[in-house]
Amino acid sequence: MATPCLRSASDAEVNTRGLGAKCRNNLEKTAWSDCLPLYENTVHRINMTVDPNKKCSQFEMQTWLSTALTNLETCKDGFQELGVGDYLLPLMNNNVSSLISNALAMNKGNKSSYNEPSYQNGFPTWVNRGDRKLLQSSSPASHANAVVAQDGSGDYKTIGSAVAAAKSGGGRYVIYVKAGTYNEHIDVKSDNIMLVGDGMGKTIITGSKSVGGGSTSFGSSTMGVTGDRFIGRGFTVRNTAGPKNHQAVALRSGSDLSVFYECSFEGYQDTLYVLSNRQFYKECNIYGTVDFIFGNAAVVLQNCNIYARDPPNKTNTLTAQGRTDPNQNTGISIHNCRVAAASSLSGVKTYLGRPWKQYSRTVYIKTYLDGIVNPAGWLPWSGSFALNTLYYGEYMNTGPGSSTANRVKWKGYHVITSATEAARFTPGNFIAGGSWLPGTGVPWTSGL
Repeated sequence: MATPCLRSASDAEVNTRGLGAKCRNNLEKTAWSDCLPLYENTVHRINMTVDPNKKCSQFEMQTWLSTALTNLETCKDGFQELGVGDYLLPLMNNNVSSLISNALAMNKGNKSSYNEPSYQNGFPTWVNRGDRKLLQSSSPASHANAVVAQDGSGDYKTIGSAVAAAKSGGGRYVIYVKAGTYNEHIDVKSDNIMLVGDGMGKTIITGSKSVGGGSTSFGSSTMGVTGDRFIGRGFTVRNTAGPKNHQAVALRSGSDLSVFYECSFEGYQDTLYVLSNRQFYKECNIYGTVDFIFGNAAVVLQNCNIYARDPPNKTNTLTAQGRTDPNQNTGISIHNCRVAAASSLSGVKTYLGRPWKQYSRTVYIKTYLDGIVNPAGWLPWSGSFALNTLYYGEYMNTGPGSSTANRVKWKGYHVITSATEAARFTPGNFIAGGSWLPGTGVPWTSGL
């Protein structure tokens, strides 16, 4: 079912590479340059679903096809964000999007079952024993393949140089980053990278790109991760562009089977870009203002702190999930977390989310909601857009902002009362966590 997609996507990638000369200005060229890796990754993900040498499950196929479609949407979004003509898009896309949507629908109808693997020490089994030991080690330098230190005491002085030297194809490659503030933009493209710092607020990666400054959301990230099976622990990623520069991403992740543990992501609008694939965040802090957890990954945030900062327009939205096809197995699940005000916040309306795309899907499960949450809970994007097609849910939340008595009355909003329904969005089910999380060494809870 995915073979026609692969053919069409491969042709589209070739077409896209040849369109640089047709860009009429620098902003168009900026948007086009994002599309190159996105189309390349689309071909890669579709190819993974048809690789005769590696059998994949129905769940994996749905994940990678979802990512392929998200990549094409992300390319289009860049042109819209920068306000430049999108006349190039038909030349890139031809009929790839519709072919992927058809494949998603056909694959969802495949009733082959997924057998949930066992859990080990609170982690899904896709996190292997060696990774668990590394994550829980009190002396990461002793396990590192490379050490980064600004004072010259390591193998590299910058994180980017250590990442660039990492080799794909082997086992886990561990980069230990000593305490310090690293002003650089990092793109992790290799698979199986583990980045370990000295702790939140000690190892700091910082940048300041933004849409207001001429980047796309995709291109504004201080740290971008595309290599699969990435693990990060014990560092802070910041975007300091400020609340008036619009979209300005701290972390962007499109890494499948990725884990972030004890990390902090600090920005304003669009802080944490959970772009695509399966992701898990444990005991992390996320700071922002507008749509500051957004994207179209299948992602679970567990035992995290979500802090709303003071925004320029006096309205905060915690999430903006971007599902564009009802058959994509994507969404944002916020489980056993805490939503509260950052120290700077005062008297601002804060909403749990708004629908960025047609089939936006977000749930809050057993999460503490502070009094900053507006009684309506959720905010429209524009008029009645997506209010009937989205899926927003709340289950057994606590705190002064958790009452559902005055929540929105949209068709797509649900006060979840069934444990079976809520369990669909736990790590064990939503991201098939049992097959990969135990090996990462990150403590996690499979179910409710």
